[in-house]
Amino acid sequence: MKQMLVAFTALAVIAAPAYGAAVVGKPAPLFKAADVNGKAVSLADFRGKTVVIEWNNPECPFVKKHYGSGNMQKAQAAAAKDGVVWLTINSGAPGKQGYMSGTEAKAHLAQSGARPTHYLLDPGGVVGKAYDAKTTPHMYIVNKAGTLVYAGGIDDKPTPRPADINGARNHVLAALSEIKAGNAVSVATSRPYGCSVKYSDS
Repeated sequence: MKQMLVAFTALAVIAAPAYGAAVVGKPAPLFKAADVNGKAVSLADFRGKTVVIEWNNPECPFVKKHYGSGNMQKAQAAAAKDGVVWLTINSGAPGKQGYMSGTEAKAHLAQSGARPTHYLLDPGGVVGKAYDAKTTPHMYIVNKAGTLVYAGGIDDKPTPRPADINGARNHVLAALSEIKAGNAVSVATSRPYGCSVKYSDS
């Protein structure tokens, strides 16, 4: 387990942003992090594709709202149908709520029915801090040119109640629909909501 953690942390350490902080309308910070199998996955691998980035903590009530109801899985499936890459990132530090090893993350994916393209582990918080990810979930969209075109909450109902999903505007799906149609994203930023990302104290 210790060797696995070192390997994951080493991969996260090389995830330094290439463009500075994440700013909507600017190139998205490049990063490289380990997936649940310890394989390095880079944002640069998906240039030419639309990419959704989702910060995740399975123990967060706000995350449970969207996964327990199937809302996040439906969004992931809809995105995949249109060829969109979905990267779920866990920046929880060892000993913090939501932290998982690769093995634990694989079990979580199987149990929850989550459908991201990759589930990435960022225990050092390098990727999360590069994107200034504040909550779980905190959502970002990168367009085919590598530009960050959305940052914020998944929708406009900032509560942990699954019943509030009905009638909510899903900012991510709306933005993906606009991108697919060749239009600008009408709501490019919104207030993220959820649990705070459980970064390392160091």
